[in-house]
Amino acid sequence: MNPEALAKAVGGLLVQHHLTLGLAESCTGGMVAAHITDIAGSSAYFEGAIVAYSNHVKEHVLGVPASTLERYGAVSAETVTAMARGARKLLNVDVALAITGIAGPSGGAPDRPVGLTYIGLASPRGELWRKYIWTGNRRQNREQSTRAALELLKEHLESSGE
Repeated sequence: MNPEALAKAVGGLLVQHHLTLGLAESCTGGMVAAHITDIAGSSAYFEGAIVAYSNHVKEHVLGVPASTLERYGAVSAETVTAMARGARKLLNVDVALAITGIAGPSGGAPDRPVGLTYIGLASPRGELWRKYIWTGNRRQNREQSTRAALELLKEHLESSGE
């Protein structure tokens, strides 16, 4: 399913379950928010997004502990989970989705390759995350991360019955 169709499906599920959504995006730079707000009527469920590109914003706006960033890095399961938790609290939403990754073409390392991405979600049912390693160029990696984030959200909303 393409991102436009996913965003529309997600919107329908959020309305159906009477849930609000907030985002914390890093490597996608607001791409998920753009797809969500492309849907007419999204103001009924979408509260907003924080583009937390720097560690400073991750820490001081979203509340990711400095110790988490130091120990695990900005691109980790621990950080994306804390980002989702922070967005949920800051934006006062039912469900928060977070994305952090290394879009490329630089910034990778042998143990943290370009394309490494974590997507996290926080909701009344708890927190979860997924890890991906994309192999495209910068734009493709960002687009794949956006689509995967919307897919994760859709799957969660379909299975939750929230």
